[in-house]
Amino acid sequence: MAADVGRLSAVRAGGLTRGYHGRAVLDGIDLDIAPGEFVALLGRSGSGKTTLLRALAGLDAGVAGSGALRCPEPSRVAVVFQDSRLLPWARVLDNVILGLDGPRARELGRAALAEVGLADRERAWPSELSGGEQQRVALARSLVREPRLLLADEPFGALDALTRIRMHALLRQLCRRHRPAVLLVTHDVDEAVLLADRVLVLDAGSIVVDRRIDLGQPRAHGDPAFLAHREKLLDALGVDGS
Repeated sequence: MAADVGRLSAVRAGGLTRGYHGRAVLDGIDLDIAPGEFVALLGRSGSGKTTLLRALAGLDAGVAGSGALRCPEPSRVAVVFQDSRLLPWARVLDNVILGLDGPRARELGRAALAEVGLADRERAWPSELSGGEQQRVALARSLVREPRLLLADEPFGALDALTRIRMHALLRQLCRRHRPAVLLVTHDVDEAVLLADRVLVLDAGSIVVDRRIDLGQPRAHGDPAFLAHREKLLDALGVDGS
């Protein structure tokens, strides 16, 4: 999924700024994500990670920029949140195809559920699903429209460790198949190094690190190269890796 210089960008943002009560949360952000590239965004709490994601999703009208913010048309941008945000009064399949028009909507929804391993749960209510299953439904809902850009705001943060591992493998598989550009907001350095082609570190509203993760997939936590990337990123976050 590595980016090639000169290819058309899936996301290109120049000079993005966002202030709250006189404080710059985004301070002249420049960002370029290539089609099919997986980028992870790290940063301390309050560094502006979710604000940047909301700007790219078109959910924040208060964002300004001296340059351009170019993303795919809104119908080709999908967002996954930490909370699956399923409608409790709608069955699983109806949640997946929410807002999807056309005679093939249910067929596409069933195919998306099969991709995330929930082909047998289309008639279930969200309350009948585990947390991991709810997030798989959220992934199916985000990918059923074949987005060019997938924005994920700590989608696995509320899951237990074993479920997170399964979700990481599923996300890698889905991204290989659908090839969206991805921006994953996370607090987990290991998760970033495990999944991403590039890892960005946001601090005080600016991108202070842009590090390419030149490792193949799948990746092993004990690999010396993995540990070297992890140590550098922890250092950039002001965390003692030992």
